[in-house]
Amino acid sequence: MILTQPASQTVLTKEDWERVQAQFPDWKMELVGGKIIIMAPSGYESEEVSSNFLIEMGSWVRPRKLGRVTGSSALFDLPNGDRRAPDVSFVRAEKLPQTTKKPAAVVPDLVVEVKSPNDTVEELQQKIQSFLAQGTAVGILIDPDTRELQVMRPHQSVEIFRDGDTLVLPDLLPEWSLAISDLWSPDFSQPPSEP
Repeated sequence: MILTQPASQTVLTKEDWERVQAQFPDWKMELVGGKIIIMAPSGYESEEVSSNFLIEMGSWVRPRKLGRVTGSSALFDLPNGDRRAPDVSFVRAEKLPQTTKKPAAVVPDLVVEVKSPNDTVEELQQKIQSFLAQGTAVGILIDPDTRELQVMRPHQSVEIFRDGDTLVLPDLLPEWSLAISDLWSPDFSQPPSEP
C-alpha cells in the first residue's frame, strides 16, 4: 500500500513519515521518493532465509568488532531523503561506532533483499540499485524460488551464485564465506540419517 501526498504538498517528508508512523506504530513503513510505502509481512520461507543470512554474517562480524549487522526493522536515512529498511544490512564499525535508537543516518555498506511472495525481482533490484547509487558497496538479492543470489556492485556486472557455490566478499569482509546451500530452509519431512 502506498500513501500519496496531500494535494498541497509535492512530496511527503520525514516529518510526515514520523507523524504517520506515530499514528500506526505497528505498521512497517518506508519513505521512498516522497511516498510512504506500507511494507507487507514477508513469507515464512523468505524470513527464514533472511534470518539464516543475518545469523551467518552476524556471528562472524560481531566477535571481530567489524561493524553492525541488522535485520529488516533497521531504518536508514539516506542522502536522497528516502528512509529505507533492507532485509539485512551491514555497516562498518568506523561508520557507526555507536548504535542509534533513531534511523541510522549512514548508507549501509551491504544490503540484502530476500524475495518474498509479495515481491518482484525487478522491484528488489531497483531498491538495491538505489542503495548502490548512494554509496552502498554491495547489494545482494536472494531468490528462494530459484535458489539463486545476485550480487551487485556499482559499475560492475551482476554475479550469480547457486547451490554448490560459496559467497565471499573480500572487499568488505576478508576471510568471511558462506556456502549458498546453507541459506535455504531445511526439509524436516524426512527422518534424520544415522550418524
